[in-house]
Amino acid sequence: MAQSLQTFHTFSLPSQCLHLCEITDTKQLQQQLFSVPFCILGEGSNTVFLNDYQGTVIKMATKGISLTPRENDYLLEVAAGENWHKLVTYTLDHDMPGLENLALIPGTVGAAPVQNIGAYGVELAKYIEYVEYFDIAQKQVIRLSKVECQFGYRDSIFKHALKNKVVITQVGLCLPKQWQPELSYGPLQKLSKVTAKAVYEQVITTRNSKLPDPYVLANAGSFFKNPIIPNSQLHALLKSHSQLPHYFYDDAHHKIAAGWLIEQAGLKGHRIAGIEVYEQQALVLVNHGNSQGGDLVAMIKHIQQQVWQRYQIHLHHEVRLMADSDECNINLQEQP
Repeated sequence: MAQSLQTFHTFSLPSQCLHLCEITDTKQLQQQLFSVPFCILGEGSNTVFLNDYQGTVIKMATKGISLTPRENDYLLEVAAGENWHKLVTYTLDHDMPGLENLALIPGTVGAAPVQNIGAYGVELAKYIEYVEYFDIAQKQVIRLSKVECQFGYRDSIFKHALKNKVVITQVGLCLPKQWQPELSYGPLQKLSKVTAKAVYEQVITTRNSKLPDPYVLANAGSFFKNPIIPNSQLHALLKSHSQLPHYFYDDAHHKIAAGWLIEQAGLKGHRIAGIEVYEQQALVLVNHGNSQGGDLVAMIKHIQQQVWQRYQIHLHHEVRLMADSDECNINLQEQP
């Protein structure tokens, strides 16, 4: 029996799947039929169903947090279905700082390592000790170390070699007892009193000022990755765009603010059907309703074309887009 997915992804496009299965105990995975196609879902805050999904959606809803104090750090072992922001709040309530820069990122703990979530100068990979997953073919639980997860910018092995082959069940986080604040980004540099709670509160204030509540105005958060470009291209761009925000990535590359590129291309407030480039933050696309997947695809292509024409920079969406049977990518080079 078909199941509506509109309330299961925060962008809230009208769509259905053939079957929906909720996992509340990892033992259920042993009996789960992973018939193709299937899709693993957390809270749906980084996934958009463009149209009806011709398969099974498996929603991870397992709960549990285990805390082990060690000599120099704390080991947190967290079930995949736990809410990410609630976990960040939990760590601060228990005097275990470190994750405060990642406050208010929507989604589940299990989804966080897939794209190595990050914000305000901190990436999740910094605190990963291991990621545990259920191997679908072998029907057994396997644990990967941080190095084995092959983390990169919004990237991991779970997007490549292990894509559609595993279900993340638990994440092990290591929080050092010796706290080092990360204050390199904008509003955090102006804090008069530097405490983990102050950073946490400032991050929440900043995010709330830029990002709409997805349960009030449908959205999937930051829609595009910040592009990484060679230093030579950056120097050329700065000659004509001196205000271009850029951040060190490595010795040969800098990261560019995608939201700035979209805003400078004059796209804030641009609408296609009910899809709009958000007025408060151009990196966010919102859905006012009466929209279909095709409207969102048209918006993505329009933004990519405008930014390319102006800056010769390719924008790639970080939000996972699901078509009728598989994930799809909208790339400039695929456009007619």
